[in-house]
Amino acid sequence: MSTILYPSPVFGPVISRRLGVSLGINLLPPDGKVCNFDCIYCECGFNKDFKAHLPFPSREEVAEKLEEKLKVMKTEGVLPDVLTFAGNGEPTTNPSFPAIIDDTIRLRNQYCPSAKVSVLSNSTLIHRPEIIEALLKVDNNILKLDTIDDAYIRKVDRPLQPSYSARKIIERLKAFKGKVIIQTLFMTGHSATGEDVDNTGDEYIHPWLEAVKEIAPREVMIYTIARETPDPNLRKASPETLNAIRDRVIAMGIPCLASY
Repeated sequence: MSTILYPSPVFGPVISRRLGVSLGINLLPPDGKVCNFDCIYCECGFNKDFKAHLPFPSREEVAEKLEEKLKVMKTEGVLPDVLTFAGNGEPTTNPSFPAIIDDTIRLRNQYCPSAKVSVLSNSTLIHRPEIIEALLKVDNNILKLDTIDDAYIRKVDRPLQPSYSARKIIERLKAFKGKVIIQTLFMTGHSATGEDVDNTGDEYIHPWLEAVKEIAPREVMIYTIARETPDPNLRKASPETLNAIRDRVIAMGIPCLASY
């Protein structure tokens, strides 16, 4: 079973398949997961197995630790390409998320002005005006849309909100007016209960492409499983499959990056 949990509030830097030298910012507790999804492919494991007991890192703690790390990296002459909000769950659930974004941009401008600020989010809280406002300030707001099929999302991403609707998420993504990057994970295999979780067939790809066209993001990032998953029956999508999907996105005039 996958049990990768990240230190909080700063970890790395790590080499990201999509983003380069990435200094991670984990706005969740270091001892467990806090997420309003419970994805069967999450490298941090299932929510029930890794319940957090420590509090969210505060705004002050994040700024202090981030500045300490950036000072060290600057002294060493190795600055990050990107400051990435990721970690043990959904970063926008931290109550201080908007203020932390402001602090991070200020520190980035002071210590590593060429670095980008990126947020990896599952898109669930983009109905909140303060979250939208914060995401519009960063260089890369990378928002999840694994499919537009609610039944698939409920068995794979497993949102905790019964009211989750992919159609509502799409409408909210459209409101970013192109200042958004869509991220989608493709995989094959079966869940632990024997359900097919392959979302690489055209019955999933075609409506997803139509949704991407509607959203008109500045870029799309598609990827597949890279690390151990808590459900052992999941399988990577092949490079050939990802490349074919990538090429269909590019054919619509939207840049697309495939990560294997």
